[in-house]
Amino acid sequence: MSGRHYWGLIPAAGAGLRMGTETPKQYLPLRGRPVIGHTLDRMFSHPLIKDVVVVLAADDPWWSQVKLHTQREPIRVVGGAERCHSVMNGLLALEQRAEPDDWILVHDAVRPCVRTSDIQRLMDRLAGHRTGGLLGLPVRDTMKRCGINEEVMETVSREGLWHALTPQMFRLEPLRRAMEHSLENGVFVTDEAQAMELTGCTPLIVEGHADNIKITRRVDMSLADIILARQESDG
Repeated sequence: MSGRHYWGLIPAAGAGLRMGTETPKQYLPLRGRPVIGHTLDRMFSHPLIKDVVVVLAADDPWWSQVKLHTQREPIRVVGGAERCHSVMNGLLALEQRAEPDDWILVHDAVRPCVRTSDIQRLMDRLAGHRTGGLLGLPVRDTMKRCGINEEVMETVSREGLWHALTPQMFRLEPLRRAMEHSLENGVFVTDEAQAMELTGCTPLIVEGHADNIKITRRVDMSLADIILARQESDG
């Protein structure tokens, strides 16, 4: 059974402290526009996405600077203390608009380079899946587990390990219940797949592209600029 509609949900209430800037990373300028502007354009550009919810901090002074390359305006919702709280607030807002079996695509505000073709691949692969899933990349490097002072404790087998990316796509009602279950048990999940896993579900991981980077540190801004320029030239 496929969902009636697809909806985007972008949590963007975080401060992005690891970037070391006063301005949250989702509002840093990238090719003349805030990062989140590019991200929203990518979500709105997919023809099957009915609408997009963006979850903002209550006292957000930067949102007014965001200009989109579309006439569509996202639905704005106030976020919470952690990412999981913001996602939950977004899901509660969507319950007023979407059907329980509609698909929700939760996407990081600081992944502005996601390919429309990857979003489509995720939709295609999950169309008949009982749970849903996420974009990801197989781990190719040797993995090390470190202790204090970054000293290596052991080498971890990379067999079966994947980098979790976004969007992560699940049906509205099961995802809301999973997020609610996690919060009630004091587990602040770091992504939606983890919440689904904790309810016994098995999300499907769909291989995406490595250029779907998450902007976390300053060097990532330069890399995102290069990726966007290349994607634009490739059409």
